[in-house]
Amino acid sequence: MQDVNILISSGGRRVALMECCREALRDNGLSGKVFAVDNSAMAPAMYLADRAWWVPRCTDPQFIEKMLALSVRERVALIIPTIDSELLTYAENRDMFLRNGVYVAISDPATVRICRDKVLTHLWLTENHFPTVRQSAPAEILAARDGWAMPLIAKPRNGSASKGVQLIRSFAELEALSSVRRDLIVQEVAPGVEYTINVFVDDLGRCGCAVPHERVEVRSGEVSKAITVKNRSLMDIGASIAERLPGARGMLNIQVFRSATGSLAVIEINARVGGGYPVAHRAGARYTHWLVENLVGSPSTAAFDTWEDDLVMLRYDSAVFQPGATIRGELTAEERRQAIAPSSASDRVIAAPVG
Repeated sequence: MQDVNILISSGGRRVALMECCREALRDNGLSGKVFAVDNSAMAPAMYLADRAWWVPRCTDPQFIEKMLALSVRERVALIIPTIDSELLTYAENRDMFLRNGVYVAISDPATVRICRDKVLTHLWLTENHFPTVRQSAPAEILAARDGWAMPLIAKPRNGSASKGVQLIRSFAELEALSSVRRDLIVQEVAPGVEYTINVFVDDLGRCGCAVPHERVEVRSGEVSKAITVKNRSLMDIGASIAERLPGARGMLNIQVFRSATGSLAVIEINARVGGGYPVAHRAGARYTHWLVENLVGSPSTAAFDTWEDDLVMLRYDSAVFQPGATIRGELTAEERRQAIAPSSASDRVIAAPVG
């Protein structure tokens, strides 16, 4: 069997994603480990990975250098980024990783920039004739109040995971908020039910699968209860968006509202694996499996609509228990030296910052 090591970047709470990756290795007849990195020792995935390392924040100038060195040293074949703030850094350096034998599952920088900036997302959607909601800057709305009806939704222009999202019920409230927040965009409230469409795009830009799920319940910006919905209009718009983006690749997710009459409104595009991806995986849309197939050159088994409709996901809390010294990073000099030194891939290590 061939060794294929997978690394989850910014592992956080992505334990279910880690298990999907382990399953992908087993199903493809491959040996290998699933690693994790994070900048926090409080990330549960760090203690459930086969090995894990603390690394600098993705905004640190040394982040890419250290991630590349770690990936080469530990024979990482595939990196799966998971948070918005690290996507552009990986996208801009994807070719460098590839030259060193490391495949990063990330779209081209042009797509990442469109998805990361809600002003660019809205502009791209309208220019490409995809249905969306009205959107504007607070100052423009306050200057033309007669053209806008409350309530409205205010969001950070580059926000993620629903952080900073606020329902605005009056122009006075919008005026007060915009006086202290300079990074906001404002959208009309989309009617209907909210869905996430998890899409998989191959290296040729073809959408191999699009799985919508209804966001029944959301906690801290991430879906906690979901139901897969085999609705062709949602599937088709997800595939169309993915294939029209300039260099989409790997796993993406798209937020869409569907009204009672069937009309759609796209509100966000995320160029990364979604937190609710496990429901698509368990329904039969095994994107991690297809990533590994692509990685090792196996024939693709990707299928657009063979996944299970009406599958319910009910997520629940679990726990990891560790000595406080491990969490606080209270390691001796010798422990730190051993943690960052090359060692057996079977060892699970929580390391000091790599370098």
